[in-house]
Amino acid sequence: RSLLNAKKKCEVSFEYMDYKVMMRRCKGPAFPAEECCSAFKEFACPYVNQINDMNSDCAKTMFSYLNIYGNYPPGLFANECKETKVGLVCPSPPLNSPNVNASNADPTALRRISLLLSAVLTFLVLALL
Repeated sequence: RSLLNAKKKCEVSFEYMDYKVMMRRCKGPAFPAEECCSAFKEFACPYVNQINDMNSDCAKTMFSYLNIYGNYPPGLFANECKETKVGLVCPSPPLNSPNVNASNADPTALRRISLLLSAVLTFLVLALL
């Protein structure tokens, strides 16, 4: 059963990311939604494909480190950052971006960070602590 639930290791090294942009702009105790959501998008959108990959542990890993470095309340981004009913809309990166190659570039697809995924994973991370 645990083999069926096994996730592949995230190819993004979230443990070595610079979380200062998040911590500078998204501060408690108020955690202003506009600033926090803008900072979250700036931080997470370059990795939207990896974060939304349900076969990897990228979302869990990213939210774990966000919690460690930012000490954000559970569900902050899922509850406050709503642009559409399915998530945040990330701008499409330039085609020469390191996260996009010719085989996976789809200029017509909307890139979204699933709020449901964010909320569930935040809960799971906090439950494991």
